[in-house]
Amino acid sequence: MSSDLEVSALAINVTIPEVLRWTDSRRGEEFTLTTLNIRLLPDGHLAVKAYGRPVVGGRGAYVSFPVPEKPELAALVSEAAGRAGAMWAAHRGLG
Repeated sequence: MSSDLEVSALAINVTIPEVLRWTDSRRGEEFTLTTLNIRLLPDGHLAVKAYGRPVVGGRGAYVSFPVPEKPELAALVSEAAGRAGAMWAAHRGLG
């Protein structure tokens, strides 16, 4: 394998447990946030955004929201990143 191989993105999606979900508004519409998209940046830090569905139902727009700075959510992000790393390390190749 070439040493100049460039991996441009590593991202995972994580379901937010019910007890940690929250609501936020965008463009006059309220959303319940149910999913985190966690990206590993080239410098090794993590970036995270939340996505969800309109409270009134339906699909709604695919709009990202910032994740509140709460210890419980930070722990979820950290645990998910560690779990994803272990899963990547244990991959069994193409199926």
